Amino acid sequence: MTASGFTERENFAGADLRPASFDGQSFKLCDFRGADLRGASLRGCRFAGSDLREADLRGADLTDAAFTYVSTHSADYGRTDVSGVQLQDACLKRVTTHRVIGWPAD
Repeated sequence: MTASGFTERENFAGADLRPASFDGQSFKLCDFRGADLRGASLRGCRFAGSDLREADLRGADLTDAAFTYVSTHSADYGRTDVSGVQLQDACLKRVTTHRVIGWPAD
C-alpha cells in the first residue's frame, strides 16, 4: 500500500490480513478474493471496482466504509463484487453501497 492512502490493482487474494488496520484507505480495482480480514479495522475505507468474493470480514469494523464502482465503458465491469462475503458480527454503521454485486439482503 502507498502512504497516500490510495491503493490500485493490488492483489490480496487469499491473504491473512487479520487484524490489520486500513482506516481511511481507498482501494481501486483490488483483489481481495478469499482474503481473511477477520477483526480488521476498515473504518472509512472505499472499495471501488474491487473483488471481495468469499472474503472473511467477520468482526471487522466497516464504519463509514463505501462499496462502489469504477466508471468504465461496460456497465458490468468496474463494479465491486462482494458475493459470498462473510459479515457476521461486522460493524456496518453508515456503510454505503452503490452498484455493487452480491451485497447481502438486510
